[in-house]
Amino acid sequence: MERQLGFLLFLLTLAHAFPDSPEPCELDEDGVRCACNFSDPEPNWQSAFLCIGATDVKFYGGGRSLEHFLKRVNTEANPSKQITDVLKSLSWQRLTLGNARVPALMLFGALRLLGFTSLKELTLENLEVTGTALPPLLEASGPNLDTLRLSNVSWATGDAWLAELQQWLKPGLKVLHIAQAHSLNFSCEQVRVFPALVTLDLSDNPELGEKGLISALCRSKFPALRVLALRNAGMETPSGVCSALAAASLQLEQLDLSHNSLRDTEGAPGCDWPSKLNSLNLSFTELKQVPKGLPAKLNVLDLSYNRLNRQPRPDELPKVVHLSLTGNPFLDSESHSEGYSSGVVVAPVRSSLAVGLWATLAVLQGAGLFA
Repeated sequence: MERQLGFLLFLLTLAHAFPDSPEPCELDEDGVRCACNFSDPEPNWQSAFLCIGATDVKFYGGGRSLEHFLKRVNTEANPSKQITDVLKSLSWQRLTLGNARVPALMLFGALRLLGFTSLKELTLENLEVTGTALPPLLEASGPNLDTLRLSNVSWATGDAWLAELQQWLKPGLKVLHIAQAHSLNFSCEQVRVFPALVTLDLSDNPELGEKGLISALCRSKFPALRVLALRNAGMETPSGVCSALAAASLQLEQLDLSHNSLRDTEGAPGCDWPSKLNSLNLSFTELKQVPKGLPAKLNVLDLSYNRLNRQPRPDELPKVVHLSLTGNPFLDSESHSEGYSSGVVVAPVRSSLAVGLWATLAVLQGAGLFA
């Protein structure tokens, strides 16, 4: 019992140092958000129990190594009914853990206990996961998450980290964010299918590149994927991304390539874009002209804040409903985005000459001189 209580306490004792905070943990007035800020050399871990009734909880470790906790907790023992009742009573919906060096045994043991909660969103950031852990005894015994965010998390298991982590998550994950990853060259043969994953965000991985994207998009592992974000991910050409999507057999509806340094793909081999793709974001990509080989038809095309020196011609654009050209040098104003169906945004001209001409025609028509 003592070891189980100690392990439950671990979930409530990851902390981050905020020097200005007078207390280790703070709960907002509404009792919704709770953050623990242990900065003392010997922090008062028990103050973390203040967060039990919150729904949005953040625990950071202040760069601490948590390996000494392994001597005090049993990560493999089955939790007692008393412990599971406490876990089931937690109101946690969103949990952030970060800034620590944590053994894999402890991290996955924590995920196992979180499987008894109603947690929906988990964020792991600035973590170094050390060592390895045995696979779970039960199938996917961890939390039933909707959203998982990982940022700057390193794993001792290298390329196998996603497959290892996936074993502890129930299969209902819908949104996965992976930023500042140390490895996205997944061991695809070990990765299981993500049957419900709709959104994959690999933004802020500048070393990924198009070749790395092919390795990250394990073929047939993301059958439900509809939204892919690749902001600041080392992409170079839309056609190269298209080839990676084709290799992975993805049927995307939305693709975000903003904040990459893209170049034109003239002379590149043709590529069949996903047939359901209806939204393409190419903003902030330093484009000097509309790249060739874009999808033939789109609902949304964002070319804002690029280096276009002239308005694109109709034959350079897909058939698109909503085109954004805001922030390009050829524009006189800062905003230039209108809905249209012909492939060209045309600003209305309302000069005094035009108004006078229309008035004259109206008078002539009224006099019967112009049919």
